[in-house]
Amino acid sequence: MRIAVLRETAAGERRVAASPETAKKFAQLGADIAVEAGAGLAASIDDAAYRDAGASVGDRAAVLADADIVLGVQGPDPDTLAGLKPGAWIVAGLDPFGQRARVDRYAALGAEAMAMEWMPRITRAQSMDILSSQSNLAGYKAVLDAAAEYGRAFPMMMTAAGTISAARVFVMGVGVAGLQAIATARRLGAQVSATDVRSATKEQILSLGAKPIFVEAVQGIEGEGSGGYATEMSDAYKAAQAELVSSHIAKQDIVITTALIPGRAAPRLVSDAQVASMRPGSVIVDLAVDQGGNVEGAVAGETVERHGVKIVGHRNVASRLAADASALFARNLYNFLSAHWDKDAGRPALPDGDEIGDAIRLTRGGQVVHARLLS
Repeated sequence: MRIAVLRETAAGERRVAASPETAKKFAQLGADIAVEAGAGLAASIDDAAYRDAGASVGDRAAVLADADIVLGVQGPDPDTLAGLKPGAWIVAGLDPFGQRARVDRYAALGAEAMAMEWMPRITRAQSMDILSSQSNLAGYKAVLDAAAEYGRAFPMMMTAAGTISAARVFVMGVGVAGLQAIATARRLGAQVSATDVRSATKEQILSLGAKPIFVEAVQGIEGEGSGGYATEMSDAYKAAQAELVSSHIAKQDIVITTALIPGRAAPRLVSDAQVASMRPGSVIVDLAVDQGGNVEGAVAGETVERHGVKIVGHRNVASRLAADASALFARNLYNFLSAHWDKDAGRPALPDGDEIGDAIRLTRGGQVVHARLLS
């Protein structure tokens, strides 16, 4: 059983799909681990660390030779997979909707492509969930990015010269990233409020010491979708939310937006007029900028200024904490493969009808087989 770990080639991607820790664990399962030279350098892992963990290190052709499983953070370019044997697994974050043509090419190669971001949110898959592990870091980093751009202090400070008021931070979208953003902003001493379309998040906001800001006037609306994700809301709700947010956002120093809806462009949460209502020197961090952005005027990969307000649009935020992000991502992949490891066969097995396998397998036998890509 040969597992190949590739160096990431996407622009700005600093993570790696295996750590020395997980390479050692795979070796203990009886797998042969091959790592492409330089794969971990951007995440502060040198080739020697992989060798010490029992992995071999070589160029891409050598690493892919006879590989049964290819691990990646982002889906590898099919053009770089020459010689991949039919039936090999590609296990990575594959962006199935955004990279649909690439999925077709994986099928043409005869590979079984596994999209780790489609891992079902069930109890036994929690340790395999790359979205949760990476979003947690992104929420933390968003607050640090906001602090770096904000020209004032976060906590209230009482000095002989006078008192400095605490920064007011508003988090929009209370998933994993939003909850970590709330917790981090609170630890830095900010006065924090938060909102979400899912009523179940109100208790979570309160438990972190923040103030929930929720639409109350529109009854009978529940924004909870399958797997705990938000769903698209009614026009009535959107209008009520826009009115509530407009009155609240004008009083905030920092806004962090994290809202995503699977398979769709990110919902627009903050309009240009709402940006203009904030006082000069305020900061907005848009964590959804890679999916189109929650904030009007946000630019992917840039920090722009509109109406005196800085709008931060860093791409691939988790990758900016590459060492920790890689360690968690690598554990997610190991947890997935080891949980399905067939000791007799010496390899993982995902039988038909397995809830996890059916959720993440995109291609098989030269065909695209996932229902979400065929509908």
